[in-house]
Amino acid sequence: MINIDNYAYASKLKRKNPMEKVAFALLTLGVCLWGNSILLSLVVLLIMTWLSVRKGGIPLRFFLKLMLLPMSFLILGVLMIAFQISNDPQQFVMSVPVFGTFLGFSKIGIETAAQLFFRALGAVSCLYYLSLNTPMVDLLSVLRKLKCPKILVELMSLIYRFIFVLMETAETMYTAQNSRLGYSSLKAGYHSLGALASTLFIRAYKRSDEIFTAMEARGYDGDIEVLEELAPFSWQGFLPAVLINMILIGSVLLGRQYIGGLL
Repeated sequence: MINIDNYAYASKLKRKNPMEKVAFALLTLGVCLWGNSILLSLVVLLIMTWLSVRKGGIPLRFFLKLMLLPMSFLILGVLMIAFQISNDPQQFVMSVPVFGTFLGFSKIGIETAAQLFFRALGAVSCLYYLSLNTPMVDLLSVLRKLKCPKILVELMSLIYRFIFVLMETAETMYTAQNSRLGYSSLKAGYHSLGALASTLFIRAYKRSDEIFTAMEARGYDGDIEVLEELAPFSWQGFLPAVLINMILIGSVLLGRQYIGGLL
């Protein structure tokens, strides 16, 4: 979380109008989900990776590391989709007999799992592009301009701030325990981890309450006012997003007609 926030402020695309980045990311995400195409998902993944790494200056290794996080969950999920049970072994690409029935992977199941896997990766890459190149302050500013409910925007701002409070409290407690050899052995490690987990939220809650009291003492009345950098705005800035997604949509429609639904 902290690294993502640091990269967002250091990104070369930070000064680009946040409304343009939000529109491009969400529009491309919608096209990726609508297309349900492996080839389209790979193209979206490559576009977002290139924009984040080449244009935004995000290290490729860090971006790939982030992509590995959802990939591990996706692999487990799609395996269960591809895995099927049937009495007819002919429909399986690979199967094993178990008590008079067959367990294995069918062609339809593998195709469905592959489409879901790459479509999810493409969608995640759109969100990573947005989060790695747009600070949270700019995202909240976009939500305000889009007339999102005021209470929702304020809650998002406070929750985002208190995430760092929770992480800072956990890091402080871990450092204190480690300096007292709390993780010198497996038994001591389990004992220290249990103590950390049992008191972490209590201390984090107290710290959050102190921060809220300090905000009220400084005149907080429900509105969090922050200084926003005025990024240049132009309707022409939305043209690349529209053109790219029109090309993607046209490619999907042509692919369905001449290649097939899988690609």
